Amino acid sequence: MARVHMIFRTMLHAIISRFGSRLGHWDVARTRFRVLPTDLDILKHMNNGVYLSIADIGRFDLLKRNGVWAVFTSRGWYPVVASETISFRKSLELWQPFVVESRILGFDEKAVYVEQRFTVDGEIYTQAFIRGRFLKRSGGVVSIAELLEAVGPSPSDAAVPEWLLEWGGDAALPSTRVEAPSVWNE
Repeated sequence: MARVHMIFRTMLHAIISRFGSRLGHWDVARTRFRVLPTDLDILKHMNNGVYLSIADIGRFDLLKRNGVWAVFTSRGWYPVVASETISFRKSLELWQPFVVESRILGFDEKAVYVEQRFTVDGEIYTQAFIRGRFLKRSGGVVSIAELLEAVGPSPSDAAVPEWLLEWGGDAALPSTRVEAPSVWNE
């Protein structure tokens, strides 16, 4: 029940995104939020798990406003998070307004990388990196070649930092087509 409010927040931002300024595929989306009582943990600052849920809304806003969501919907594609990492610098407190800045960094052979920053008055409080894939409702994975054919080529200066590419490979779990037993070395 505690996270039901995210459904309402998502619906609200789906409406707001329809009226937001249009963006290019590689532009930074700035999505405004405010810390709500339901976002807080027992220490009275925004719960670490809430950041990831709000980051989802920020990426949705980016994809709606840059037109990619419409392309995916028409082709029966949808995004999924494969990996994510987040670092915290300062806490967000009750009622504090903040902005999530989201941008597509680039690709590797399998995934798209997105950077997201939680900012207050232009200062970074939290930074997240997401490695995402796109799936087909008919089954299967959207290849990067298919993705770029649908949305256009990436700019020549688009680059994923080397450390992030290494992290993406290191953090990846085995394919769903192979076994992945849970074995602890105790």
